[in-house]
Amino acid sequence: MILFSSSPISEHASLALASAGGVSPLVRDLGLCLVAAGLLAALFVRVRIPAIAALLVAGVALGPAGFEAVSDRASVDTIASLGLTLLLFVIGLEVNLGALLASGRTLLVTGALQVPLSLAVGTGLLLAASQLGVTAIGGGYGALYLGVAGALSSTLLVAKYLHERRLVDTTSGRLCIGLLIFQDVWAIVFLAVQPSFANPSLAPIALTFVGTAVVAAIAVVGARLILRRGFHVVARSPELVVSLALAWCFGVGLFGANLGRLAHAVGIHAEVSVSLEMGALIAGATIATSPFAYEVVSRVIHLRDFFVTLFFVGLGMSIPVPDGGAVVALAVAVAAVAVAVRFLVFLPLLYATGLDRRNAVGTSARLAQVSEFCLVIAYLGARLGHIGGDQVSVVIFAFVLTALATPFLFDASDQLYRRLRGVLDRLGIRSRGVQPEAESETPPRLVLLGFHRVASALLAELERTVPSLVAETLVIDINAPLHDELRRRGVHVVYGDLASAEVLRHAGIERAAVIVSTVPDELLRGVTNLAVVRQVRALAPDAAVIACATRVSDAATLRAAGADHVFR
Repeated sequence: MILFSSSPISEHASLALASAGGVSPLVRDLGLCLVAAGLLAALFVRVRIPAIAALLVAGVALGPAGFEAVSDRASVDTIASLGLTLLLFVIGLEVNLGALLASGRTLLVTGALQVPLSLAVGTGLLLAASQLGVTAIGGGYGALYLGVAGALSSTLLVAKYLHERRLVDTTSGRLCIGLLIFQDVWAIVFLAVQPSFANPSLAPIALTFVGTAVVAAIAVVGARLILRRGFHVVARSPELVVSLALAWCFGVGLFGANLGRLAHAVGIHAEVSVSLEMGALIAGATIATSPFAYEVVSRVIHLRDFFVTLFFVGLGMSIPVPDGGAVVALAVAVAAVAVAVRFLVFLPLLYATGLDRRNAVGTSARLAQVSEFCLVIAYLGARLGHIGGDQVSVVIFAFVLTALATPFLFDASDQLYRRLRGVLDRLGIRSRGVQPEAESETPPRLVLLGFHRVASALLAELERTVPSLVAETLVIDINAPLHDELRRRGVHVVYGDLASAEVLRHAGIERAAVIVSTVPDELLRGVTNLAVVRQVRALAPDAAVIACATRVSDAATLRAAGADHVFR
């Protein structure tokens, strides 16, 4: 055994480890969070309660309102906050900027007006309630802060459910993402003027917009000149592609967060910065059109889910024990205002700017929750002396209530539209017909999984005998140096690992007529043809699946897994 000399640092570490039974307190706390979240999630899903409720309950049980089992709340919260950064990075990877900008007047006008009008309606209702004797509101500042809670939607929740239900690239999904971006800008504006409510200044607001534009411009140039070449260098190792993408995510985010310091270093004395989360969104958007985007999404999504789980458990720990029924009753009222404002403000704005009423109802319903940004705003408001602990508790409880309602609102948006049609007709919001969803690209008829000798020979035969089919052929492969040549021949190519179901799903193989696994097991890494066939059959139940076998004995196993044909 080798003994090292002791120091104050090692002594503190030893004491911490000893008190935790030989385990770091942070690791112990994270382990407790994950164990509680996993057990309760399994139980809640079993009885058909949204999994997010299990995460919140786990936090309540482990936090001050429960057993007080977690000793290092600050570190858990810091790690959990990475979930929002990674979530916005993944959303940026899936944002179709062309389609988003094509929303035109609907997005721009609604995005500009949604928050001011919602804030005015919500604050007005709460001020009226305060005048009628609802003392828990806390007067003018209290009505303002609770009105903000009713005006902003949750980026974390909406993005999570849009992604899970594969709605990001629909008309409603694109509008939700665009409106959330506008809301984040409005939230930053509120934070900029919050410390100086008595004497607000427009300079911090203007600098926020300037900073965002600077970060976006530099990220676009950097992605084209540097990142693209870096991806091609590491393309043969998918894990390095993801490492490079994460480095880009946090590099752009940290650049934005330290923009003011960099400006001071070059002699520009301006207090300008961009949040780490906004930088992550910009970083993801600059990779979205890259052929490596699917592979990055497929691997980062699991990392994101880990941190998002900790985010909700950490949020549950912050839920206080209510001092009385008035706080809970007011939280229910604020949650109701948040939902009502979406249909009183968002829906008419969306319809007036040209959106059909079905998508207007769906978009409004999916944005009907309190934002996690409001928790930060309320916390800072309490520190500034604008509001008290009761109002902060109201915002937290309202967030929890609307978070639990969000999955139901997502699933019930079509049913809600059918029930509201009569009311909308009487209000003059009449049907224009549903806008058809534009496909991001023509679905492939033939998908070749991997591009080895068999796929090369098959493509050459198609070019000779059925050249029209080449343009409807999709190749999924990690051999990036071949991709430019394949595109020159008219083939659609996606960079991705065949072992990833997310890559296959994002590539749209469920719409293909024929899917061929072309690479023998000996050349595959981390997956076999048997596993590929099972994944493909689950994703594309109607496609004809053709699999590659090395031995005759493998044929029966592959057919049992879902292959229609097997070749050697």
